[in-house]
Formats: sequence, C-alpha cells, structure tokens
Amino acid sequence: MRFAKGRYALIATIMVLVSFLVLFVTGLAQGLSYDNAASIKNMAATHFVLEQDSNHRFTRSQVGQQELDKARAVVGQDNAEPLGVRMTTVSPADDTKKIDVALFMVNPGSWLAPTVTEGKAINDQSAGQVVVDQKLAKSGVKIGTILVDQASGTEWTVSGFVQNESFSHAPVVFLNEQEWLALQAGSRSVQVSSTTGGVEAKSGAGTIEASAGTDTGKSAEAVTGTSTPSGSPSRPVYNAIAVKGADDQASKLSAALSNTEIITKSDAVSAIPGYKEEQGSLLMMIAFLYVISAFVLAVFFYVITIQKTSQFGILKAIGTRNAYLAGSVSLQVLLLSVGSLVISVLLVRLFESILPASMPFQLGLSTLALTCVLFILMSMAGSMFSVWKVTKIDALDAIGRTAA
Repeated sequence: MRFAKGRYALIATIMVLVSFLVLFVTGLAQGLSYDNAASIKNMAATHFVLEQDSNHRFTRSQVGQQELDKARAVVGQDNAEPLGVRMTTVSPADDTKKIDVALFMVNPGSWLAPTVTEGKAINDQSAGQVVVDQKLAKSGVKIGTILVDQASGTEWTVSGFVQNESFSHAPVVFLNEQEWLALQAGSRSVQVSSTTGGVEAKSGAGTIEASAGTDTGKSAEAVTGTSTPSGSPSRPVYNAIAVKGADDQASKLSAALSNTEIITKSDAVSAIPGYKEEQGSLLMMIAFLYVISAFVLAVFFYVITIQKTSQFGILKAIGTRNAYLAGSVSLQVLLLSVGSLVISVLLVRLFESILPASMPFQLGLSTLALTCVLFILMSMAGSMFSVWKVTKIDALDAIGRTAA
C-alpha cells in the first residue's frame, strides 16, 4: 500500500463515496420511518385493540365504551386508554392556507398524552383548545391561533406545542374527549344537512312533498343513528384502545373482546398507509449499495492480485505460507474499509448539521454501528475472491512466467 499509493487512494475514494451513500440513505430511511409514525412510536402502549377486519389501520376501526370497559377489566383501569385518530385539513382563521394534519384524541394527563414543550397543556374541561406539533409553527401557527377544521367547521384555539409528534407525515393535533365528541357531532350535522338539502332540492323539482319528507327523515336517521360497536349511537366512538400489557394479557384481551383484533405497536406502525412501501424501497436501495460496494472492492483487489501474481509466486517459492498471504490481502481490505468509514461518518455528521429541518434524517449510534459493521463484513466478503486466487497461485508457474 505504501508503494502503490495512487492505486489504493483510488480504491479508498470509491469506498468513501459508497460508504457515505450507504450511511446517508440509512439515515434518510430511519428519519422517514420516524416522521411517518413518530406519535405511535412515542406511545408507551404495547398493543392496540382495533375493530375486526380493519387491516390494522386506525382510520378503518371503530370501538366503543363497551370494548374499553372490557379491556380495562382485563389489563387494569390505568393500562387501557381510548385513542381517536382522524386525518383532516385545517386552516388558520385569519388565513386561507390549508394544512393537512392528523387529529389524535387522548385523555389529558394519561400516559398517552404528550409532553407540552411550549404553552400550556389541555385538560378534560378545556373547551375549544388543542395542543399541536411544533411543525405547524412553520406554517405560521402560534399560541392563540384559531384553527378551523375544513370538514366540520369546528374551531380550536392552540394552547401549546409538542415536539416530534407526527402521523403519516402529517403534524398531529391533540384534543380531549369533549372536543372529539363535538367533532363527531359536527361531522354528523354536516352529513345530515347535506342529505336533507339534496332531498329538498328534489322536492322543489317536482317530487311529492310528503314523499320527500319521509325520505328526509330516513336519511337523517341513517346518518345520525349509525350504531357504534357498543350498540348506542349516543356513546363515544374511538378508533382504537391503547393497552400496556404483556403478551399473555393480549391473549386474554382477544378472548374477552369479540369482533376485535389485538395488534402490537410494530403492526400498527407497519399498517400506516405507505409506510411499508416507503421503507421497502429505501431498504432495497441500501441492500444494493452493500452488494455494489462488495462487488467493486472484489473487482479492484482481484485485478491487483492478478497484476502481482509473479510476486506472490516468488513469495511462495521462498516458503511464505498461504495463510500469511491471505492475511495480508484481508488486512489491506480491512484498513481501507475502516479508513473509508471514518471519513464517511465525519462527512455524514457534517451534512446532518447543515440539512434543513424539513428533511427527516436520523442516524443513531446503534444504527450507525450496525451499518458500519455490515459494511466491513460485506467488504471482507468481497475480498474473499482475491484471497482464494492467492491461495491457488502456483509458485513454479508464476516464476516461469516471470523468467520468460
């Protein structure tokens, strides 16, 4: 390596670029994964109770007070909490800007409630108040800003901010059960108005008035009388029940709650729309980068090995063992791999410090260490072909070709 500095510097440069790309894409994958499901990952829940056939998705599930009471009877009163999840669009009252958000209903003061970093937290009696993720501040939202739900027309006043709370890449707005019930009632009222308005239009066009009134009553009843899992339309409807408990308690929950499914936190995260597809694409890129790095390294060292065939032959002729030669080649690869990784880690940390806050990027120490170990292993695996070639060199044949 001291003799052929230029040749090995070229290999080292390529390895630095490849290892930097591996680390950067890994950090991007981890950042996107966290940004997509930060609110779920931050929860202390171990399992979730969802409606049967909801495909593990919160937004497709409906559970009621009856299921919540049964869950608390199994795991304990303090180990089961209701959770409401809804995707919607809000706008500041004094602005036309529309912001996609995720609404989370949690009981203030419970272990599901996030820690407020600015402003004040909400409580069970906080009417018309919410706490929101810090990302909304970039859209001009401040403490005291009034947010208007585009779907129901409900208005909320921002009382505080939380950090690292997002769902499906959307900032989360946390509200209490009182506001959740008002939101559900507002949504039903909007649907009723839409339904009755359509019938009245038909009656104005010549439909018999009595018939229209009958149809209107049925339509309104169909909307407002939608039954909940607990069987009563007046009782609250949640999307899930968050549970803290062991696996054996999950089995008891499954037996006690019919028409429900018990899923783990990882199942809930994987079921977020687009999560598996996004992570699958990035992980495939990372896997190919590992393979490419091993292949590039194998080709370079194989070419160098062929060029030094006569030298290896002479070394074998004077009694050098194969183990020594193979160790020499492996040590060169190891030194290049470790050196390139050190430079790559420094470059990644530099880029991380200058990346915009809007770009999700996470590369923790455990992930960094695992990535480096895998890269070194793949590099060593790529060098095995050169090691095999060295052990197969015939000393007399190599010396004969040198003499010729």
